Amino acid sequence: MKTLIKFVVILCIFAAGCQTQSKKWESINLKNDLIEVQVVPDIGGRIIQYKLGNHEFFWVNKDLAGTMPPPSRLGPNGEWLNYGGDKLWPAPQGWDNNQQWPGPPDPVLDGGPYNALIYEDKDRPIGINLTSLPDKKTGIQLSRLLTIFDDTTHISIDASMKNIDTQNRRWGIWAVTQFDTANKKDSGYNKNFWALCPLNPKSKFENGYKVMFGPEDNPTFQPDKQQQMMKVRFQYQVGKIGLDSSAGWIATVDGTAGYVFVHQFNFKPDMPYPDNSSVEFWSNGAGEFTAWGKVNKMSDDPKENPYLLESEILSPFADLQPGKSFNFRYTWAAAKIPSNCEVISCGDVGAVCKPLAVNIRDGKLNLEGTFGVFYKASCAIVFLNAKNKEIAALPQKISVTPLKTFALSRTIKLGKTGVPENAAAVALYLKDKTGRTIGELARAPIQNP
Repeated sequence: MKTLIKFVVILCIFAAGCQTQSKKWESINLKNDLIEVQVVPDIGGRIIQYKLGNHEFFWVNKDLAGTMPPPSRLGPNGEWLNYGGDKLWPAPQGWDNNQQWPGPPDPVLDGGPYNALIYEDKDRPIGINLTSLPDKKTGIQLSRLLTIFDDTTHISIDASMKNIDTQNRRWGIWAVTQFDTANKKDSGYNKNFWALCPLNPKSKFENGYKVMFGPEDNPTFQPDKQQQMMKVRFQYQVGKIGLDSSAGWIATVDGTAGYVFVHQFNFKPDMPYPDNSSVEFWSNGAGEFTAWGKVNKMSDDPKENPYLLESEILSPFADLQPGKSFNFRYTWAAAKIPSNCEVISCGDVGAVCKPLAVNIRDGKLNLEGTFGVFYKASCAIVFLNAKNKEIAALPQKISVTPLKTFALSRTIKLGKTGVPENAAAVALYLKDKTGRTIGELARAPIQNP
């Protein structure tokens, strides 16, 4: 596929639900027939919104939506202009020494303009590379390349930081995504909004996680030791935790509307991480936490202290010599799932809400399972032998799409065209329109009565 590269500025009116003709910012649209991503280079290179169908995932500050920042890139009193969306920061955060990033606010990496290089195919934007100004305080320059693909909600993000200083620098890359946790149909917050992340069975932390800000007994953070899962339920109580999760995914779930947003990344067990954490969660809300050498009391007024949850992933530390760069690749994906559904695992092609179950009863093979898929594809039902080798597949395939929950409930008669005699398991493979296997959604052993 031939790709054209050019500098492009696309002017869009985007007010995040607040319609206005007087406020404008320059935004860049990446979209396919499933998702739409809006990027605003001039406010810290933010990905201001990710949308699946008509569902918007990210929190956007309506008071700032569409507005260009002042020359200082800060508020009137030097405060943080929190536009929302998703952005890159250096880690660790802190205020004790110059080895910690004391933002936000930050007028360069968080609030400064980013250069935008658009990648197009057939006059359609398919990627954008965002690069910050050089930051003398941290000695680095941040950039990231976003790439969108056809027939999937997947976006790949190649983030990097370059040492622009004359001395060695040591930082991690910190990707911060703010999710809208407001009740979209009424006042108050969404009482069925979750984030889920597997706990590391070999965690450095006693309980698999550590409390970074807020009370130790914050009910927002609910570790499930039996399932080895951290369950974060938004309850509008301020707090933050860090986890050294090794699973490589986190799922943020709107259980009311029935949608899941998934971060995927590679965990490096032999490398040190900022805060010893590969994943962090910040819950906005009422209460108190200690930072900047003082106790901070948070307002219970959502106009001052909005309903939002941050799902954050971190790269390992990079020890950078002058002129050297470090890369951190991760992906996003999203899917429709049932309301009030917990995600129990995630893979490259989908999320599992109810695991695949396969059993033989009354001379019939029964298949059950509930999934959210990241591809518009077809699902093939494949039989495997005891060595996990494919031995047969049903001729019929099931059409699936990220816009609808994939609830599998199928019964197959046993016989000549049924289950092979040496079949030990069933796998679900997603196939593209050419018949190529995209990946495995699930597999399960066949349970005999």
